[in-house]
Amino acid sequence: MSEVTLPALGESVTEGTVTRWLKNVGDTVAVDEPLVEVSTDKVDTEIPSPVAGILQQILVAEDETVAVGAVLAIVGDGAAAPAAPVAAAVEAPAPVVAAPVAAPVAPVAPVAPVAPPVQVPSFTNPVVAAPVAAPVVAAPVAAATVAPVAVAAPAAPANNSDASYVTPLVRKLANETGVDLNTVVGTGVGGRIRKEDLVAAVSATPAPAAAHKVVASALRGTTEPMSRLRKVLAERAVASMVSSAQLTTVVEVDVTRVAQLRSKVQSSFVTKNGIKLNFMPFFTLAAAEALTAHPKLNASIEGDNIVYHASENISFAVDTERGLLTPVIRDASTLNLSQIALQIADMAARTRENKLKPDELGGGTFTLTNTGSRGALFDTPVVFLPQVAILGTGVVTKRAVVVTDAEGNESIAIRSMVYLALSYDHRLVDGADASRFLVDVKARLEAAAFEANLGL
Repeated sequence: MSEVTLPALGESVTEGTVTRWLKNVGDTVAVDEPLVEVSTDKVDTEIPSPVAGILQQILVAEDETVAVGAVLAIVGDGAAAPAAPVAAAVEAPAPVVAAPVAAPVAPVAPVAPVAPPVQVPSFTNPVVAAPVAAPVVAAPVAAATVAPVAVAAPAAPANNSDASYVTPLVRKLANETGVDLNTVVGTGVGGRIRKEDLVAAVSATPAPAAAHKVVASALRGTTEPMSRLRKVLAERAVASMVSSAQLTTVVEVDVTRVAQLRSKVQSSFVTKNGIKLNFMPFFTLAAAEALTAHPKLNASIEGDNIVYHASENISFAVDTERGLLTPVIRDASTLNLSQIALQIADMAARTRENKLKPDELGGGTFTLTNTGSRGALFDTPVVFLPQVAILGTGVVTKRAVVVTDAEGNESIAIRSMVYLALSYDHRLVDGADASRFLVDVKARLEAAAFEANLGL
């Protein structure tokens, strides 16, 4: 027997809540196969089985919170599993039923077998009574031909119990794209359909020419408990709004030159890094560089003291099915665009797959959130303590704007424009501080002199 315990999921994590068991008692598990999903105030993750065998006991129920080190389940050795009480109760009926069906063959007399089963309960009362009744009735119908089929039937069920589980994000995406989940082959654990499987199915299906249709959500009219992560986010948001004085300043930035640079280097960037170069690395680097000159935006308040941080650790918001999480790019002002882009892609993917390390979510000194990823022009993002500022980037859109050339002549041109919205804690940051910071970020982006920072 081996115990499956709740591991330490970060320096400050002391407990976790079991959100869902991925296996049932009696299921066979492999080494490192996920057994249970656990939620903490830092991250949601899957706990794997330390050994191969059969899940003998589940000691912590779903929605129950336990301390780090607590025993979650017992996994028994595969060879010894049939002798265990749980396995015996489940598997014993199979050989017992097989023998009575094969031995008292129906040719003797259809009525005679009815009497003996009444005496059988003397040594296996509750287990044998029900199984024996079913085979005895089936035997007279198909005689010798049906007997082999009846024996093979119990062995047919496979342990694909996880294939039917679909996360809310996948179900929502399926509803929005009109994909029938029954036609999608899952590549997750136990055949589960993952977001990547659905995206692949959508890309393989020609997009309909019909107009956009809003599909009603399956959550309408339902009730569900808040997850642990959602509770933590709610508490932190309320505490931040109550404890700090927040306001937002917005500027408009012409990123046409950045867009032109992206188009120019895109092919070589993809060849070297394997990912596309989008606007986010430019916004991150411009903000990080500006923070070095505006330390008030990269500080925190501790009692009556102001702590000015020595490095620019940029938290960036990732939208997941569990809620908003913010992994951290450390020392961002010292990195080039390739390094920033690779870190964003890597950590965003691992955040959505519950594979992010808890420590990668801590230590941020300033936050960047791409509110334009779903088409929003700008919003007023909330500052999460102990940070004092967060920068929201809106969608980049082409618009007709007034431009001035070197001689001072004005004209109307089509330009790529974006809104940058900076929310900040007025206890430390004044409006002038915020404006000076935004002006420096704006100047860096509009000049677009990033050739030396590409990392190619």
